[in-house]
Amino acid sequence: MQVKGVELLSDERAGRGGHLLIRRLRLRMILEDGSRTKEGTWDFVERPMGLDAVVLVLFRQATLGVEVLLRSGVRVPLQYGRPERRPLQFTELVAGILEEGDDVAKRAADEAYEEAGIRIDPSSVKVLGTPMFPTPGMCPELFHFVSCEVDPRATPHLPPGDGSPFEQGARLEWVSLRDALARVARGELQDLKTEVGLRRLRDQFR
Repeated sequence: MQVKGVELLSDERAGRGGHLLIRRLRLRMILEDGSRTKEGTWDFVERPMGLDAVVLVLFRQATLGVEVLLRSGVRVPLQYGRPERRPLQFTELVAGILEEGDDVAKRAADEAYEEAGIRIDPSSVKVLGTPMFPTPGMCPELFHFVSCEVDPRATPHLPPGDGSPFEQGARLEWVSLRDALARVARGELQDLKTEVGLRRLRDQFR
């Protein structure tokens, strides 16, 4: 029988004051005949600072075709959250948290400067397909994909940052769109949102 609703029995939160918190729901599913399933617990992660995120594909027209900007930075969970120890530096597109009331294009422009030192006009930011839920089983976060073409002469540089130690050692590089997708195919670039953003940009030029 299909599930027609949810009966919430309890709602608890743990980890207040941190970057993330865990929300634990105890509930029953309501079936189409009105009966209830047995109780179950569902844990998921919330981010108090902002629920959703913007993923920005910065690109430029180069002699050999379209190039995209990739950023490599520290991702601590890959060191401590998996049985195999991964490199600390992880490559992805520029992205940032959408705080309550943020305009997506304005936030994208802010992230372009904060993470890559490139100033862009929010009006030049283009929506790149529909938003997507990357991990709906464990987080209600929604990714908003956008793109922006920048001046070929623009040189990315890492700004001073916000003082976080995790901003240290970040690296920026312009890579041909074709090469970036080849890295994905070879397993050298393993960030899901980055692959989606790159493929959507490629589809724009077909």
